[in-house]
Amino acid sequence: MPSTKQQTISVTDFRGKSLSFDKPVQRIVCLLESATSGLYMLQAEQTLVGISTNIYSAPLYPYYSLLDVRIRNKNLPTPGNWDFVNLESVIALQPDLVILWSSQNEAIDALESHHIPIYAVMLNSVDDIFKEIKDFGILLNRQERADSLIKFTKLQIASLKQSKDKSQSVYFMWASGMFETAGLSSTVNNVITSAGFINVCQSKQEHVSINAETLIQWNPDIILLWNTETCNPSDIINTSYLRTLKAVRSKKVFELPSSFDCDLWTLKYQYAVTFLYNAVHNTSFSEETFGTKRDSLMTFLYGKPI
Repeated sequence: MPSTKQQTISVTDFRGKSLSFDKPVQRIVCLLESATSGLYMLQAEQTLVGISTNIYSAPLYPYYSLLDVRIRNKNLPTPGNWDFVNLESVIALQPDLVILWSSQNEAIDALESHHIPIYAVMLNSVDDIFKEIKDFGILLNRQERADSLIKFTKLQIASLKQSKDKSQSVYFMWASGMFETAGLSSTVNNVITSAGFINVCQSKQEHVSINAETLIQWNPDIILLWNTETCNPSDIINTSYLRTLKAVRSKKVFELPSSFDCDLWTLKYQYAVTFLYNAVHNTSFSEETFGTKRDSLMTFLYGKPI
């Protein structure tokens, strides 16, 4: 339950910019789906007056329609997303706060020129996810809920540490292509290491493009695919020039569940960690039997079945 004591509220966003309010934020335009998810986890959805256009499209809409009748009926305004912002529409919603990526410089400058506070986000690690949730908890007078979500997540990850095998390497494959992967400055790297493995891509960059020769040279023990309709584990296993890879020979090629369930820029990253850990270590593992764990996790995070 939120506390009733009110005081000056201050947080620092990911640009290092300080934001101060004399009362909890009551009207939010959030154009980042991942941050919107965090607001629902904090049970602060009533503060949302504008959301990302992406939420009304597949694969996100079916999930969010279960969380909010306004989304189910498509009544919440959508004045933009991570790529485009309709400034007039945002201003017309009279927000106390707008949440954008820190890279959306043009939109940030324009809105701040109208004296609209911006919380700018940049997520490269799990610690960044924790900071975002903690800051939202402060801004919304939901500190206890934020702390409980973070504590729960840390305990879930810690429970996997007793039987780690850091000798196995993982190659992560984005939906954009077989040779698009993630380096050390990424939430993907946190997923891999939290599950007890090594990221075979040791580049310090977040997003890394390689070629077939590099992948063959790396020779990962495990391949993990982002959820996509264009490529699945059998496609990788049946690609002739990849058949020498250890991951292919041992059939340790896995695809993450839905992008909603495994959103790596939210506290749901823990589901991806648990999925990877169990897919490798649990010989009786299947997505069907894993469903109960998924349902329990989502119910805790969102406060209702989804």
